Amino acid sequence: MPELPEVEAARRAIEENCLGKKIKRAIIANDSKVIEGVSSLDFESALLGKTIVSAHRKGKNLWLHLDSPPFPSFQFGMAGAIYIKGVAVTKYKRSAVKDNDEWPSKYSKFFVELDDGLELSFTDKRRFARVRLLKDPTSVPPISELGPDALFEPMTINEFTDSLSKKKIGIKALLLDQSYISGIGNWIADEVLYQARIHPLQICSSLSKENCATLHNCIKEVIQYAVEVDADCNRFPCDWLFHFRWGKKSGKIKGKIPLMKLIIMLKKLFLQVIEKAVEVGADSSQIPSNWIFHSREKKPGKAFVDGKKIDFINAGGRTSAYVPELQKLSGTVATKAAGKPRKQASKKKGGDEAEDNDDDEDGVGDEPKNEEEESTKITKPKKDGNPRGRGKKPPMKRKAKESDDDDDDDSGGNNDGSSEEDDEDPTEKGRKVKTNTSNKQVKTVKTSKRAVSSQDGKKPKTAK
Repeated sequence: MPELPEVEAARRAIEENCLGKKIKRAIIANDSKVIEGVSSLDFESALLGKTIVSAHRKGKNLWLHLDSPPFPSFQFGMAGAIYIKGVAVTKYKRSAVKDNDEWPSKYSKFFVELDDGLELSFTDKRRFARVRLLKDPTSVPPISELGPDALFEPMTINEFTDSLSKKKIGIKALLLDQSYISGIGNWIADEVLYQARIHPLQICSSLSKENCATLHNCIKEVIQYAVEVDADCNRFPCDWLFHFRWGKKSGKIKGKIPLMKLIIMLKKLFLQVIEKAVEVGADSSQIPSNWIFHSREKKPGKAFVDGKKIDFINAGGRTSAYVPELQKLSGTVATKAAGKPRKQASKKKGGDEAEDNDDDEDGVGDEPKNEEEESTKITKPKKDGNPRGRGKKPPMKRKAKESDDDDDDDSGGNNDGSSEEDDEDPTEKGRKVKTNTSNKQVKTVKTSKRAVSSQDGKKPKTAK
């Protein structure tokens, strides 16, 4: 959802383009879910002829101060966005309406035309936003219930550390609590925790003073930087988690960055590298320790951020992206978390170990080892007792028998043709054509297999 930087970008755009202008036309959507507590006609009549004096924001809420009350306020919800015709305003990554759409958009909930012809619209594609008409927006919920604004009213380090020491909940859940700090949403919380190397589920009171100071600084830096670039994600540093967190699919950081965005980031990064190298006189001992320069000759697997795995968990009721290798749980929380996978592993075949051993989406890594272990487990019981229906099966080539058994096991005992045939011998594949249609056909094919196998088995005897 739109967070502090996106809402602040909208406030600044209104402040720069709309102040001192009178509203000469208004269109409010007839949508009682979004337009709360007032009819569209009453809302429109309350706006006409009013002058926009200022634009205010607290947390993720925005309101316009007119020359007389009541004032329109906007709670952006999941996909709310401000548009000013002819003016570029940064929108949340997933709330933007296409430029070639009709104007005002069919998703417009609040539209006004100003006396100089400028037009402003608040849109909401998903209808989770709330637009209200209030005499004093700061004195009633939700604004009256908000904690200090993360940008305008930041806590001091001591206040922040002291408050965390008294909280017995996960740090991600606390950061999302708007009554604690207002303005931080899902992507900012993930970003600051990633940069501070803190696990989203870490209990607040268990954080060290150093952790608290680092997190306090990361919140300040991430929010200030995002606001400075008007929440334009194309201008976010290329090593931010933001660029890779949207797929909700665990794996290495492999996010695809649009070409223009990549060019802008590379240009900026290139200039930063050159300037720093020149600044230190190309003295490698003074080059920042986090540069790949210092470890570029290391073996594979010693990669930096873009080689480390991102996982997704639920923290604070939200999907949370984090890097397990960098953000580790500690204390009693870590002990409890370590116990859970073991219990789950005992219930499932293969458990979570197979997932942990996967190096990427293609399943490359320790898979062959797991398959060998699985095949060992499968074949062992077959030595003690024959599978159903094969009690009187005569001796034959061992390879042929094992191939048949493996095929049955791969299919999970179902005759639906769902086994992986790519691993089968081509001759065996031909013999198994249409074996799944009926039990009679299965028996017929197996009988023919035995006959062929027994014929082949005579040759070694004569050779002896």
